[in-house]
Parts: sequence; C-alpha cells; structure tokens
Amino acid sequence: MKAKSQVSLFQVSEIQVSYYPKFKASERPKISTSQDAYNILYNNWNLGKLQMQEQFYILLLNRANNVIGISEVSTGGVAGTICDPKIIFGTALKANASSIILAHNHPSGNLKPSTQDIQITRKMAEGGRLLDLFVHDHLIISSNGYYSFGDEGLI
Repeated sequence: MKAKSQVSLFQVSEIQVSYYPKFKASERPKISTSQDAYNILYNNWNLGKLQMQEQFYILLLNRANNVIGISEVSTGGVAGTICDPKIIFGTALKANASSIILAHNHPSGNLKPSTQDIQITRKMAEGGRLLDLFVHDHLIISSNGYYSFGDEGLI
C-alpha cells in the first residue's frame, strides 16, 4: 500500500507589497480642507456610477497630509455598499499611510448621513486610533457637492 503524498508544513505562499508612484513625492497634492479632499475624490471618481451605484473609496495620506493614493474599496447597489474595515485598514497599512479619508457616494444625491453612515464612521475612527492610523474625515459625495463628517464635528 502506497503512502499518501505528504504536504510539507513549510510550504507557504510569499506575500509581497509594492508601491509604484506615478510622480515625485513633491508633486503629491496636499489635503488641508474637506474641499481639497472632495476635489481630489470627485476628479478621480467613476462619474458614470456616481448617480447609479454606491461606491466606497479611501484617500491614503502621509504624515504631511499629502495624498499617497486613492483606492476603491467597494461598489454596491443603489442603496448601499460594503465598508469592510479589514480591507480599508489592510490597504492603508500596506501603503504605509499615516492617515486616511473615507468617502462614499449617495446615488440619490441626498447628502444627509444615514444611521449606518454615522455608525461606520465612529467604528472606523475607533479602529484607526488602535492602529495609530488617523481617520481625518468621511465624505459623502454627490454631483451636487459633499457632506463632511469632520466639518460637522461627527468624527
């Protein structure tokens, strides 16, 4: 009788993290206000989905609040999308971000935050504190403008 092939306990996949910026560090935009964040997010948003499907993005920032990058976290339906803290914080940590700005759109154009929006913002801010990864703001984006949790004192 032949023995079943044994799998080595030492066979593991290697995980690599890479970052390839498209421009010099000195050319990165700086975030000083919620309007700065909105302008960058709106100009990088998939505008074809802005009024059709809810999406969630994060802006990744360095210690000087310069933008390292932008990452799409999820795309959902008309009334919601998934905001998975593991994906958000995993992305931010892999990018060596010092802080982040959360953003999602409301296809309806209504800028009023829902109860779920407020809860996830608080949850993300608490998680960020544990990881020493500051959550500066959470923006709700629409074609009519934006709502800033930071400007309204909700973060």
